[in-house]
Amino acid sequence: MNETERRFHRAMVEIYQTAKRDLGYNATRFIQMVSERGGLATARQLLWSDQISDGFETLRSHGRLDLTVEAHVLKLEFAELFTGEDRQRARDRLDLFQ
Repeated sequence: MNETERRFHRAMVEIYQTAKRDLGYNATRFIQMVSERGGLATARQLLWSDQISDGFETLRSHGRLDLTVEAHVLKLEFAELFTGEDRQRARDRLDLFQ
């Protein structure tokens, strides 16, 4: 795991912590996936799932799309971890639900 992957993994953990602290949302399944598979693998799985995750829906309903995996995929600091297709998928999903 390179430094960018480690930073991304920490960012995924921070999504969980912020959602719990600020929204009272305990994303147990999300943090379990991150712990077991790592942040990057979890992000790719959620990004390419045909179903919108419960976590995405919860964050959307609270007006916090900034905390979604999709928003993090689009951050310039993590660009090297994702393909153009990954970033387009994230953009499309965010645009659909804004």
